[in-house]
This record gives sequence, C-alpha cells and structure tokens, in this order.
Amino acid sequence: MSRKCDLTGKKANNAFAVSHSHRRNKRLQYPNLQSKRVWWPEGNRWVKLRLSTKAIKTLEKKGIHAMAKEAGINLNKY
Repeated sequence: MSRKCDLTGKKANNAFAVSHSHRRNKRLQYPNLQSKRVWWPEGNRWVKLRLSTKAIKTLEKKGIHAMAKEAGINLNKY
C-alpha cells in the first residue's frame, strides 16, 4: 500500500535534512495519513479510506460524495 491520500492524492515530498553545519542530506516529508472509516450514505455502508488530516477536515465540510466525485474515484471499490 502506497503512502498516498485516497481522496486528495497527497504523497511524499523530496527535501533536505539540513544540519547545524549546513550539510544537506536527502529525505522525504510524508503527509499525515490516517486510516478512517467514513459513512457513505449513497452506498448505505462504511468505507475505509486512508486520508490525510487536511482531507478529513475538508470531508467534514464538503461530504464524501462531493470529494470522491472531484477526485474521480469509485467508492464501491473501497
């Protein structure tokens, strides 16, 4: 399973870890992903998704149907 948000598509970002002496080493900045069960009223069932915390906040505002439609995903597969 990849470290990617199911709804927003957020994934790791390439960056540098910079020490005090300013030596730079490559590292990855991962999104804050959480496994969450969300009630899907249209399907009349729970859907388990791997979401970023930003997506969870947006989900509470917009709703799961609108966000899934924007992302172009089929919730029947989850």
